[in-house]
Amino acid sequence: MATSNFYVQRNNKNLETIERILDEELPSFCYDYFLAIDSQTSTLTRLNYAHDLKIFFYFLQEKKFRKSKSVKDFTLDDLESVTSNDVEYFLSFLSHYVYAGKEHTCNDRAKARKLSSVRAMFKFFFNKGFISVDNSAKVATPKLHEKPIIRLDSDEVFNILDVAESGTGLTPHQKAYHDKNKVRDSAILTLFLGTGIRISELVGLNNDDLNFNDNSFIVTRKGGSKSILYFDENVAEALKRYLDYKENNSEALQEPNALFLSNNKKRITVRAVENLVHKYAKIISPLKNISPHKLRSTYGTQLYKATGDIYIVADVLGHKDVNTTRKHYAAISDENRRSVVGKVKLKPDDDK
Repeated sequence: MATSNFYVQRNNKNLETIERILDEELPSFCYDYFLAIDSQTSTLTRLNYAHDLKIFFYFLQEKKFRKSKSVKDFTLDDLESVTSNDVEYFLSFLSHYVYAGKEHTCNDRAKARKLSSVRAMFKFFFNKGFISVDNSAKVATPKLHEKPIIRLDSDEVFNILDVAESGTGLTPHQKAYHDKNKVRDSAILTLFLGTGIRISELVGLNNDDLNFNDNSFIVTRKGGSKSILYFDENVAEALKRYLDYKENNSEALQEPNALFLSNNKKRITVRAVENLVHKYAKIISPLKNISPHKLRSTYGTQLYKATGDIYIVADVLGHKDVNTTRKHYAAISDENRRSVVGKVKLKPDDDK
């Protein structure tokens, strides 16, 4: 029950935010669209759509209609009047814009996501016959360049766990909290590197999700499905050590069943986990921008190297499409590139 409470609370918060955006920042006809996709999408997906669409309609208000009407007064006729040039202008606008007093920039990947959200809305109203033309479909998706896959190598894996334990390299301010948090932080890093779970899955874990009889635990995947994953003795030792530490420091717990707790005794947040990963990673690999997702990539890469089975890696990581796994973990590695050096001869071997 406690596990479901975490995800129920998260979904309820998302729903409240979606409702507020619909009420305050989107045209009234958008209610029909969000109602139609309710049963086919997660609350997080719909929240992302809502954020993307509010920027699109803000753009139309500012640039197409020149502030002659508010977003709440937009009609389906206004939507139908949007040309492909308007949508292309929107993509250009996203390169640098000001919204709610803050400056924002979008790279090509972010632009592509926002265009996808806009297209999905246009397609819905066009298929329903509410507009007679869908000009968003005529706009090409920004060309996406493959991002380099960043991960830790084996030595860096050992080093980041060592730094979390010892505190070597931390600032005096960071060291003031290190003794209190090092057991928790070590358990978090070990769990990431030993199982490859997502940050949302880690934050949502409860004490009773762990089963040390067979070294397994239950995670709630994207979309709400549950999976049983397994961990080795290194992960088990780190988790047991942390649970013992919690039991000896259990006064005034705000969420006693949450596995990983913040300093105020509440369930740790995604932002706090991101910060602690960045803190330790910056010490051992300052030129790599290591995030929790990069630790997941590190695990996935090592698992693929060990098994050579892309389907096992996809299943353990919770990828619905094995092509996603293949793209990230079966690519030519730096080690493979290094191994071919000298294979092509440019000069004859010295005579012996």
